Amino acid sequence: MQRMYSPWREVYMQSFKDEKSSGSSGKSIFSDIPPEEDEKHFVLHRARKSFVIMNLYPYNCGHLMVVPFMQTPEFSELDSETRLEVMDLTDLCMKALKATLRPHGFNLGANLGRIAGGSVDNHIHFHIVPRWDGDTNFMPVLADAKVLSNDMVQLYKNLKKAFAELLAEENS
Repeated sequence: MQRMYSPWREVYMQSFKDEKSSGSSGKSIFSDIPPEEDEKHFVLHRARKSFVIMNLYPYNCGHLMVVPFMQTPEFSELDSETRLEVMDLTDLCMKALKATLRPHGFNLGANLGRIAGGSVDNHIHFHIVPRWDGDTNFMPVLADAKVLSNDMVQLYKNLKKAFAELLAEENS
């Protein structure tokens, strides 16, 4: 079996090196982002129980995350209303990404615990990663670089507009 490595993510992973695995007792990077700083932190949408944020270290352009406001590392600690909202927001994310980036498919998931790859293991969050035919290439391996073809600020604006349009359509 061949192994593929992603050394470009080491900078991100190292940012948690000195952090103790704190369970639900420590603050996470998602805690307490004030609404007035949504644009600064790339928060796209806030619902009652959770919010959507762009990943600052994306695997692909448009890598989004749905994050419950309740800070817990455990999926089972989320109430049914939050779990339903997370799924509804995941659907909304995919619709917005289809409207703006037209991906060919998606990877969806959550890394539950540090051992599973959860670098923010004290605050469960769910990933939506758009995928395209041929979106993997030699650059990360040979050049230690991940090529992202969209500007984060412009993509934020485009996705924010798509979210607003989809939500207005849902509410009409």
